[in-house]
Amino acid sequence: KKDIPAVNFIIHEIHCRRNIEICPYCSDSIPKSEMKNHIESEHVQVTCKCRMKMESSLLKDHEASSCPLRPVLCQFCDIQLAFCKLQEHELYCGARTEPCGRCGRHVLLRELPEHPRVCG
Repeated sequence: KKDIPAVNFIIHEIHCRRNIEICPYCSDSIPKSEMKNHIESEHVQVTCKCRMKMESSLLKDHEASSCPLRPVLCQFCDIQLAFCKLQEHELYCGARTEPCGRCGRHVLLRELPEHPRVCG
């Protein structure tokens, strides 16, 4: 899959046919001696803690960005919890109040960023 000088093409093609295979899953060119290891490390099916099955090469991205059990921080109290529980927690947590340092009024945590506009 790369440009080869015409002078070397026949020798290169013979070498590739003997030593290189195309992965049936990802179409990458892999040395024949490494194909079994490539498939076992990149394409074996694994199960995430959320019970979703995927290729092992996709697990890291899944855990970081789309797993419902990935850890996230609450914007109000900074505790770590599962993403799937974040919305319910923040509804409760954001409804807590704190006194404003300027006007003394008790303000919902979720309204605190906008409070300075209407304060006093």
